[in-house]
Amino acid sequence: MKSKIINKLTSRKFWVAVVGFVTPLVIAFGASETTATEIAGIIMSGASVIAYIIGEGLVDSKQNGGE
Repeated sequence: MKSKIINKLTSRKFWVAVVGFVTPLVIAFGASETTATEIAGIIMSGASVIAYIIGEGLVDSKQNGGE
């Protein structure tokens, strides 16, 4: 179960799907396209940070004899 969650959080396809869901909602609630674009950028930037942190944690764990 844990590895499935990690795989999702590090998946670019997952984050593109999140952006694809959130962006139209933002526009539907009356925000401008510029605001929606900025929110999409923030989500993708956050996804990059999350993927990096998880990836580095997995590398460190394997180097230290973890699972």
